[in-house]
Amino acid sequence: MPDNQTSETPNQHPTPLSFSEAQARAKRAGSRLELPAFETTPEALKAAMEQAIQEANQRLDRLAALPAAELSFASTIRELDDLCYPANLAANRIYLIKETSPDASMREQATDLIKEFQDWAVGLDYREDVYRSIRAYADTNPQLEGEDDRLFNDTLRDYRRAGLELAPEERKAVEQLRKDLSRVSTDFDANITKATAKVQFTREDLEGLPKDFLDQEDLINEERKYELEANVTWHFVTVMENAISEDTRKRMKMARYTLAADQNIALLNEILRLRTLISNKLGYASWADYKTETKMAGNGATAIQFLKELNEGLNTKFDAELESYRAIKAEETKNPDATLKVWDWRYYANQLKKRRYEVDTEQLRTFFPYEGALRGMFQTYENIFGLVFSPLEAPYKWVEDLQLYLVSDAETTEPLGTFYLDMFPRKGKFNHFAQFGLIDGKRHPNGDYQRPCVALICNFPTPAEDKPSLLSHNEVETLFHEFGHALHSLLTQANHSRFSGTSVPRDFVEAPSQMLENWVWDQDVLDTFAADYRDETKKIPADIIARLKEARLATIGTFYKRQLSFGLLDLELHSVSDPTKVPDVLEVSNRIIADVFMASPEGTAFVASFGHLTGYDAGYYGYAWADAIAADMAVVFEESPKRYFDTEIGRRLRDEIYAPGDSRDVNESIAKFLQRPRSIKPFLKSVGINTED
Repeated sequence: MPDNQTSETPNQHPTPLSFSEAQARAKRAGSRLELPAFETTPEALKAAMEQAIQEANQRLDRLAALPAAELSFASTIRELDDLCYPANLAANRIYLIKETSPDASMREQATDLIKEFQDWAVGLDYREDVYRSIRAYADTNPQLEGEDDRLFNDTLRDYRRAGLELAPEERKAVEQLRKDLSRVSTDFDANITKATAKVQFTREDLEGLPKDFLDQEDLINEERKYELEANVTWHFVTVMENAISEDTRKRMKMARYTLAADQNIALLNEILRLRTLISNKLGYASWADYKTETKMAGNGATAIQFLKELNEGLNTKFDAELESYRAIKAEETKNPDATLKVWDWRYYANQLKKRRYEVDTEQLRTFFPYEGALRGMFQTYENIFGLVFSPLEAPYKWVEDLQLYLVSDAETTEPLGTFYLDMFPRKGKFNHFAQFGLIDGKRHPNGDYQRPCVALICNFPTPAEDKPSLLSHNEVETLFHEFGHALHSLLTQANHSRFSGTSVPRDFVEAPSQMLENWVWDQDVLDTFAADYRDETKKIPADIIARLKEARLATIGTFYKRQLSFGLLDLELHSVSDPTKVPDVLEVSNRIIADVFMASPEGTAFVASFGHLTGYDAGYYGYAWADAIAADMAVVFEESPKRYFDTEIGRRLRDEIYAPGDSRDVNESIAKFLQRPRSIKPFLKSVGINTED
């Protein structure tokens, strides 16, 4: 039996490992396993950031002073990647605190420090003395190979994109603009996180919502009214999908679509102005062209054309779906002339599933208790990727229900990384679902490999004292998706941190996770873990899964048209070429959403809380772009006799997609996984577009 391997079956770890034991195991394998040293006071946060920046600056000074005889790849290009690493770790840690700390003073201090870090990071690009050393080494025309050559070329490209080839005064102007942009963007994000939207309802207002939801005493205030939060996604979606009262749905939608509007519209206008100015000064027609240059699309026009063609292809299906919803509304309201509003579509899509396909998504929650879904996902990914997930004793917890796990290779027992799970909503917490990187994988100069650490930050339904957290099928899909990002980070083998894990082009980064969503639509996979929490002998009947798939196809045009509206408004806002003519962001966003999807309620400002505009700016199209790749990748499993249990294909996915990260062109990684030319047909088929000639 391999070193320290137990005979336990997957997920049967009665006693959590100590972290010191896991570290010792990593050391024997030539790896480093570490956890973030989380600060617990605002003063400690500030000291940590100051120290990280000071130490990085000292190394930058040494790099800048290198004599010609000492210029080498290790002393310049790799050193630049290495010296930024500790500072990035501090920033990752502080960014997570900003989004998750229960202490408002910690969140506020972290927000301020992230602005300082971003200022420093921007300024790093404009250290002319450092650039002179990098340029002097580049002028020796070094002969590099593989990942080192990629790092060399990407580093020079980054300097060009920062404006280091501009005249000094223009260069300084770009540097200041980028610092201004970082500060404004951080404020935009912070306003979204801080925004709350409590809406009070009577029990009659909430007719149609599941009894389990309505029985939660923590949702009822002293006046015996339900106090729901539109900023909490599962509150919002539960109301929008189930409330019979149109007024209730409208009130919830209005609250959601006015989050942070008072502060963020002005900030967004300034963000767009700054981005356009920067792109102009760097020689790009628009921010969309600047941002897509390093992605698979290559330019803004290609991204826009992709979305427009898909939008056109979906029009007929989308119109038919809306008419189906409208017909149900006409019947339900006894008004043959009833019109469908944007606050209606989730509810009537749900009604369509119930009526035509006899699928009640809320009733399916009983088959997906959170703990069971988590164990099932763990077992699924352990099996196909050759992994073991073991609970660890967390030395520090920022919230009591936090969990920490170790990921190990099943064959060698080598630790591959660690991940935290912070899975339920609370005041002041990031209110969506995401993976946050904490420690990036990289190879240290002595050959040791730094294993990664990540955190999964989610907002699933909170468990009650007498009842577990029950997930919808869609939430299980989200769980499998987000953990796919964690796997991408944790299974990395990239030598340089800038290529580690999910540091791939933004229009590819979602593809591996989107592909894994297919697992929760497979009957055989679901049978391994989905069971009624009250009687685990009861599985989801096969005919329900079949109807669920039919219902998904019957409403998928609505889903994608909504996605496309967001992608197109993002690209149009970022296709401006004149900073003095930044359009009215509300007018543009509302117009595009109305043209492509459904009109937003009058007086609302969805775009004010559209957080992707500061993370996926000119990149939201990447979700659909990556979906096309994901569907093609999923076919590899679907065509296998073992389908989603094929461990050989799973290992190929691990080795060819997850392990390389961005250490090679992702087109090469995709080709090595597919072992055939790419095709868009699986994606078009999945959204109901006829691909027959």
